[in-house]
Amino acid sequence: MEIYDKRAAEFLERAYGTPEIVNQRLRTLAALGLVAGEAVLDAGCGTGLLLELEAAAVGTNGRADGVDLSDDMLATARERCAGLSQVDLRQGSVEALPFADASFDAASCTQTLLYVDDLAAALAELQRVLRPRGRLAVVETDWTGTIVSSHDQALTRRIFDAWGGGVANPNLPRRLKALLEGAGFGAVRAEAVPILNIGGKVGGFSAGMLKNFADAAKRCGAIDEAEAAAWLDGIEVLSARGEYFFSVNRFLFSAIS
Repeated sequence: MEIYDKRAAEFLERAYGTPEIVNQRLRTLAALGLVAGEAVLDAGCGTGLLLELEAAAVGTNGRADGVDLSDDMLATARERCAGLSQVDLRQGSVEALPFADASFDAASCTQTLLYVDDLAAALAELQRVLRPRGRLAVVETDWTGTIVSSHDQALTRRIFDAWGGGVANPNLPRRLKALLEGAGFGAVRAEAVPILNIGGKVGGFSAGMLKNFADAAKRCGAIDEAEAAAWLDGIEVLSARGEYFFSVNRFLFSAIS
């Protein structure tokens, strides 16, 4: 499973502060339906942006636990949640959660399962730590559905295909309903959470993501430095004309244990 370092943590802090990802967090929180006094887990909590909201929802009489593999992510999460006595942060994997059976009323897992080597084990762990009728919210993205304004769409597809080849579970939303049901979850529902940036200067969530995708394609040898530079430069030219367009759907799955 990929472990994010300090540079990645800083990038996520910027990218996940954009309005479209704030909307995603609010919709995830609504899907969980947390009430005061409950116990909630954020598996793959990253820098703690969602966990902070979950902690506020359950209040000081509740409990909000976060787990992440990355020390750098957890360091940022600890700073963010330092004043919240109901928050506990631990280093660990979603494939082997460090909690007793039936510990939580609800759990969230955002953009984490795509990196997990043993997906069946991760879903079994989420089922194990939830109480009967516990609520689960999972957010994942199918990047093959991305639309990007570009001078070279064939190169764009090579770049996105290369990224998908570098994670354990690409295009996970297509399979997630069946996987959740196979792990014992019921009442599985899904809704699209669109991310859309248009016109003018490259901005919003997509600004840093495009460079990340180009860098990933370079690392695996799918494109070279010149191709990466030409692709990003071409997007900047379109942006200067007011022709920038980026769109992708994330998918919020909810289920009951």
